[in-house]
Amino acid sequence: MKIYAHRGYSAKYPENTLVAFRATAELEVEGVEFDVHLTADRQVVVIHDEKINRTSNGSGYVKDMTFEELRQYDYGSWFSDEFAGEVIPTLAEVLDVFKDTNHHINIELKSDIFVYAGLEELVLREVEKQGMMGRVVISSFDHEAVKRVAELVPDVENAALFVNMILDVADYQKKLPAKALHVCLPTAVRKPVLEAISKGSIVRVWTVNDIQYVDPLLQIGVDSIFTDEPEMMLEFLKKGVRK
Repeated sequence: MKIYAHRGYSAKYPENTLVAFRATAELEVEGVEFDVHLTADRQVVVIHDEKINRTSNGSGYVKDMTFEELRQYDYGSWFSDEFAGEVIPTLAEVLDVFKDTNHHINIELKSDIFVYAGLEELVLREVEKQGMMGRVVISSFDHEAVKRVAELVPDVENAALFVNMILDVADYQKKLPAKALHVCLPTAVRKPVLEAISKGSIVRVWTVNDIQYVDPLLQIGVDSIFTDEPEMMLEFLKKGVRK
């Protein structure tokens, strides 16, 4: 089973910051997952929420602020004083952390709440500039964005994200089309997901932070897990004969 560090090594470091990504780059995990939004001056930045309130000492929507304005705030001290001074990173800065590693890069487009016109193109342009088109999977809860990625770059991996499961998800995946399914932990053992796996779908499960779920997910053929605890999961999987 493959391991993706969710928002970087987010159990030990402030999520979606360069310090969390640099720590991930040192781990022998499959990949890393992070989220992108678009600023008022159309810069692609890495942050999970639509607002900066939870993970900074500022407030307001990312979409309403320029990159320069967003950089004025502290994105580390909410987690610990040790990380005071961490800034909101650009997509380019995060990709640069992994440029010389072998990590698979999962970029989640956070366009399911607000429509960020042209976000797909801007993300793909930066990935191409870094020479990493063959190393990314572009995912989103916004399935229109997933479809646009398939239309723009058919050879690049895309993935549809789900909170709740739908019937015949394998057929839906084919029609979209999406190359992978990213499902939340409670739905991973539902019949539609099991059927999709049996039909060859790549299924990745978020967010798995408890080792008790690992073996059941292995048994049903889940490809990968997203976790805030990549180091713990890596050590657990190394202990037994696990694929």
